[in-house]
Amino acid sequence: MNIAVIGLGLIGGSLIRALAARGHRVLGFDADPAVRATARDAAARMPATGRWQVTATIRDVAADADLVVLAVPLPALHNVLDALVASGFHGLITDVTSVKGQVRDAVATRLTGAANPVAGFVGGHPMAGREASGFASGDAALFTGCAWVLCLDEGVGLDDWLTVAELITELGARVVPATTEEHDRAVAAISHVPHLMASALAANAAEDLLALTLAAGSFRDGTRVAATRPELVAAMCGGNAEAVKLALAHVIQRLDGAMQALEERDPVKAVRAWAAEGHATRGAWPPDPGRPEEVPAHVETLLRLGRAGGWVTTVAPDRRTVTGFLPVSNA
Repeated sequence: MNIAVIGLGLIGGSLIRALAARGHRVLGFDADPAVRATARDAAARMPATGRWQVTATIRDVAADADLVVLAVPLPALHNVLDALVASGFHGLITDVTSVKGQVRDAVATRLTGAANPVAGFVGGHPMAGREASGFASGDAALFTGCAWVLCLDEGVGLDDWLTVAELITELGARVVPATTEEHDRAVAAISHVPHLMASALAANAAEDLLALTLAAGSFRDGTRVAATRPELVAAMCGGNAEAVKLALAHVIQRLDGAMQALEERDPVKAVRAWAAEGHATRGAWPPDPGRPEEVPAHVETLLRLGRAGGWVTTVAPDRRTVTGFLPVSNA
């Protein structure tokens, strides 16, 4: 398959490496000339079978592509889509943005009714980020075993979805079917709010030099993603503001419960009871994947699998079925 990757940061840089290593013809583009130069130099050091090419323009990167992957931050998305329209690209598009609602709407606004309409759009999001960013941090193995959401909204062609799912599972990722709204609600709770919490915890210790000296595992693990560049945190949280506000309110409510527990006559007993639910949830994560099942490749069946916490690992050659896993704890 001819694949174009637009945006060569951590995710785009990892993706271009992974796809090229599996024999796809991959072209990449980044708006930063320095990043393009770094990516070209890296490609030159790869074996011939695992190399990629880097182009100077979006028009060039998309010219012969069957699939374009948008791997740019949300604020840059609109300009990239405009450039794709201007280039005359009419293949399939997917993305890796951590917010899906705004991406879906931007694609619909700019590409619906265009002179050269695209074949289709499948929103995606690999749950494989790191606090380090940039092309140099990319890793071809980044997606191995990760959950990769592919959105199955009304209007998304099932064949398009299966095309992208087949490609993603080839990289070793677990494809999770979901709607855009389901995705944005879920990631607000397990990704976006944790970024805000990590920043708050880190800032809370900033002026206490003794605390920073004593900080160890709990501080390290609880604040790891505070090392993420603030503009990236702002894009993901601000771009998913309504869902993030709701999830953050729930967390604040729970923290209020901790404060109340500390004010009890027996705070040790009260905090123990308060902490029990979180302890049990964390102890059961990640869930046992259970046994593989052959699942019909139907939209509602796939969405039910995703809503039950399941995922897809392979797409059958005839595309009538997929291999799905349903976690034992949700069965």
